[in-house]
Amino acid sequence: MIESLIQHERAELTQSTLITGPVLLSTRIRLARNLAGHRFPGRASRTELKSIAAKCSSNLAELNAMQGASVFEIGALSELERRVLIERHLVSRELCERPEHSLVIISADQSIAVMVNEEDHLRIQVLRSGLHLRRAWRKMDALDNALEGCLDFAFSPEFGYLTACPTNLGTGLRASAMMHLPALIIAGHMEKVIRGVNQLGLTVRGLFGEGSEAIGHIFQISNQQTLGESEDAILTRLDKVIKTIRDHELNARLQLLEKNPQKLFDQMGRAFGILSQAHVIHSTEAMNLLSLLRLAVDFGALPDDFRSLMDRMFIECQPGHVQYFGGRDYAPEQRDLARATRLREALVDVPPLDFDKCTNIA
Repeated sequence: MIESLIQHERAELTQSTLITGPVLLSTRIRLARNLAGHRFPGRASRTELKSIAAKCSSNLAELNAMQGASVFEIGALSELERRVLIERHLVSRELCERPEHSLVIISADQSIAVMVNEEDHLRIQVLRSGLHLRRAWRKMDALDNALEGCLDFAFSPEFGYLTACPTNLGTGLRASAMMHLPALIIAGHMEKVIRGVNQLGLTVRGLFGEGSEAIGHIFQISNQQTLGESEDAILTRLDKVIKTIRDHELNARLQLLEKNPQKLFDQMGRAFGILSQAHVIHSTEAMNLLSLLRLAVDFGALPDDFRSLMDRMFIECQPGHVQYFGGRDYAPEQRDLARATRLREALVDVPPLDFDKCTNIA
């Protein structure tokens, strides 16, 4: 079943309507919900967790949006399969650390993933390519309303939706955008951006959320406050900040191109040379170099058609995916060899970078 998820996303990345843009990669809306009358997963007994999982999964199966969904019991998955789901941002590390009576239900188009018995009874997330906070929220709101029609959620008139972590009280809403910000990193402006975002009550995290690094120059921008603020206010503020960061990134790209184009061209050229010729490469290095090749597409040095290839390889060069595609248990050194081979084969049809066309930054 994991294979079907991978093949589905490969097909989706070939459709222009789902190909991400230069800076704004994806949008995620997540809600935390708990069932009234039950203890939070961290305190619940095995019997209670089993009952919660059965109740949530059976009611989710009845929703139109979840027809044809895939259900994965975390305890039944191998460590490698769990890692693949984490790398695809369909589950959290925390869920995979709670294998007993925990599961994830993923819609047929992978736009909805519901984790059951993670930190909360339900962690519902809606995913979309590009920046579509309002559209994602409308889909989430409809899903939340449908679930409230069949499940009794824990709610307080004073504190809103009750959650295991106090930081999620109130709306239980975490909205975020995944952004590709290489120019701000290269120009040395990212720390300033992070400080500014934090002062506005938002947070900047790495590729895999809290505590993770910004591998491949990718950052998650999300709200911190959920209590005392409406969903509309959260989305409005986040949307404004994300668009401001996007403008700063595009301006930084323009300045790099104007002030020191040869240094920029050298970085992108070296990235292409290493990725297309390397025989040993670590995942972090590969993802950082793919980020520079993605930047080359954004600037016009490579045709737009290759952006989806960079996006796909960014996922597939991660450790779990390399091992999954290899069909066997690699030692780290073997994995670095297999990754390099996979990248060379994937990039064999990529033409030489044409730096004379480096004018398109938007």
